[in-house]
Amino acid sequence: MQRMGFVLGIRPEAIAEYKRIHAAVWPEVLDTIAKCNIRNYTIFLREPENLLFACFEYHGTDYAADMARMAADPKTREWWAVCSPMQAPLATRKEGEWWAGMEEVFHVD
Repeated sequence: MQRMGFVLGIRPEAIAEYKRIHAAVWPEVLDTIAKCNIRNYTIFLREPENLLFACFEYHGTDYAADMARMAADPKTREWWAVCSPMQAPLATRKEGEWWAGMEEVFHVD
């Protein structure tokens, strides 16, 4: 298992809608997340900085393949099309990233 952390901006005017849609994530999207070996997935919001922090556990053996599988799922792509305009990717993210990856520097169970 690998713990993953990501950060992304959110447009202030979209926060209420982002919260609303995430209170009832589409079942097909949740199913794809599970099929892609992601567990214990949480998204946190930090205001007034308007940052989203996502963390999850990856339980698979080929993260790149699982993320490609997720990106190929039509319902997930539809979900992303709804969410993406509300988000504000960090200018400092790596090429090809939407959510900026983070380095784990501490963990305790």
